[in-house]
Amino acid sequence: MTAPSTPTSLAHSLAARTPFPLSRNQPSDSRNRRQGTACSHVTPAQPPTETREEPDFFSVDTILLRRVYVLFVIEVGSRRVHLAGVTAHPTGLWVAQQARNLLAVVGEQGTAWKFLIRDRDSKFTRAFDDIWRSTGAEVICTPVRAPNANAYAERWVGTVRRECLDQLLIVGRHQLVRVLRRYIEHYNRHRPHRSLGHATPVPSVNAGPVGAAAVSQLRRRDVLGGLIHEYEYAA
Repeated sequence: MTAPSTPTSLAHSLAARTPFPLSRNQPSDSRNRRQGTACSHVTPAQPPTETREEPDFFSVDTILLRRVYVLFVIEVGSRRVHLAGVTAHPTGLWVAQQARNLLAVVGEQGTAWKFLIRDRDSKFTRAFDDIWRSTGAEVICTPVRAPNANAYAERWVGTVRRECLDQLLIVGRHQLVRVLRRYIEHYNRHRPHRSLGHATPVPSVNAGPVGAAAVSQLRRRDVLGGLIHEYEYAA
């Protein structure tokens, strides 16, 4: 009986397009090229928190079974939050316009923002990135499916849901805007943060240790129908 012949080569010809398992560790930015975006990749050495901003979206479902989208920006160093816009139909043009509006509101403060860290949402277009670059900021994209790279924005979404939105029935966009503006004002000016030494993102003129006699002068103010309480000294 004749023995089967031994193959002389085990090589296989590959298509011009590399299979996914062989290239999954390479940067996947083809999607961004198709969508007309251009941004740097997050590196192990993160930029300083004092000059970092993180924009992000989250959605809110109303009692009328309609979904509304919220765009916000958080300053990582101070934890201050800016409400950029609320809409039922977010598009790349709308997002870019909200960026222009926000920079017009903050004025010279926007020039201190040197790094903008965002995810790869298709609504963050090249026009959006160019608006931030015009202030001197570098736009950095997070890796694909890596929410921890945008951790400060993701954590704030959880905070606003637990402390505010999960406790209310939202009817429509206009009510949501009023609720978010009032909550963000509370968050920035009255809510203490452990990472800031129990200070607020916007420093208060009355911050500092007080004596026992001053505690008796505290007054409580209810916010959002008593959902949140704020305390201040009587005049």
